[in-house]
Amino acid sequence: MTTAQGLLWLLPFLDYASVAVFALTGALVASRAQLDVVGFIFIASLTATGGGTLRDVLLNRDVFWIVDPWMLGVATLAAVIVFFAAHLLESRYRAILWLDACALAVAVPAGVAAAASQGMGWPVILIMGMVTGCMGGLMRDVVCNEVPLVLKQGELYVTCAFAGALAAIVAERAGVAGGLELLTCAAVTLTLRAGSLLFGWRLPVYRPRPARTLPPKRQDLRDK
Repeated sequence: MTTAQGLLWLLPFLDYASVAVFALTGALVASRAQLDVVGFIFIASLTATGGGTLRDVLLNRDVFWIVDPWMLGVATLAAVIVFFAAHLLESRYRAILWLDACALAVAVPAGVAAAASQGMGWPVILIMGMVTGCMGGLMRDVVCNEVPLVLKQGELYVTCAFAGALAAIVAERAGVAGGLELLTCAAVTLTLRAGSLLFGWRLPVYRPRPARTLPPKRQDLRDK
């Protein structure tokens, strides 16, 4: 059994886990926007399926939640639970950050597994891991008029997805198989994201510099 074939059985479990946790984050963002229950379900479903849908379209696969509509049921259930329980959380934003970190650590391996099961090369596997992990949350934040987590200054987010997907590729090339390469991917992704949240891990960001000004011309040159 090849590595690509061996990943097929894991993919539905990863997709279900990703849908469930991302749906919780979507519903919590909906609670901050004070939407009704239908709005909760919409935002939760958009967050839960956005990255995976784009992944499947790009890979020319059957879209995962169309093949298995129960995925939408999971997202709906998560939205309804949050609709009635969100007020119990002391800090909904903190909960969003940590649930989103967990969802990222599941979605990136799901994207890696989907691309690898199609026999794609490592550049495509890398990009599909990032797309699956990041796009659902980006759609959620844009629709709800929140500052997207993926674009927050200095935050390790896309970097976490990139590093996790790359770790899976390196592990597979080193002979790690049987799903352990995906576990490596999840561990690297979650560790980096948790470090960013707990310890402020950052990458250097671009800082604009003042424009260089030319020295004033000498008076004798101007008089010529």
